[in-house]
Amino acid sequence: MPALLRPALTAFGVACLVSATALGSSGAAFAQARQQPAPAQQAAPEQTPTLKQMALTDKQLDGVLAAQKDMDAITAKLPENTAPDAKVIAQLDGVAKKHGFASYDDYNNVVDNVSLVLGGFDPTTKKYVGAEAVIKSQIAQVEADKKMPAKDKKEALDELNQALKTPAPAIENKANIDLVGKYYDKLVAALGDDQN
Repeated sequence: MPALLRPALTAFGVACLVSATALGSSGAAFAQARQQPAPAQQAAPEQTPTLKQMALTDKQLDGVLAAQKDMDAITAKLPENTAPDAKVIAQLDGVAKKHGFASYDDYNNVVDNVSLVLGGFDPTTKKYVGAEAVIKSQIAQVEADKKMPAKDKKEALDELNQALKTPAPAIENKANIDLVGKYYDKLVAALGDDQN
């Protein structure tokens, strides 16, 4: 089942979007590795969903932007960490179809591809620099932050350094970078409501 609630699509959030899934799996594998032999580590890749990369189109991005308000209205009503029932899934499918997608899964695949690309955009320059560069920039910002409590700083740096160790997949469709760049501001505004 696809993820229903999307994390904030800030440059940091997007950079970690794909990495977060790997981070969660590798963190669990690391904890298991301390308790069990190597087979626990081999199970971790199976837990990480594989992104089906695709060439994006203007029509798909317009559809994502148009559907977002309706999607948010449905997902906002869901309790956190609760699987949606058949009625909610039918509503999400209906919204996706209304905006030109074959299904909610199709819509999610497009959003995941957009997120993968957005993760490599520097939010200041709005230029694609790659997810690794964005994460390294975030590390430098956190290290330079004198107001952040030490505990929060340590946690943030641990997460960012782990994200560097579990990089997002390479973008297979390079034309997606220019297309997402063309829609950058609109996509961040629509998909990144929870930006920090």
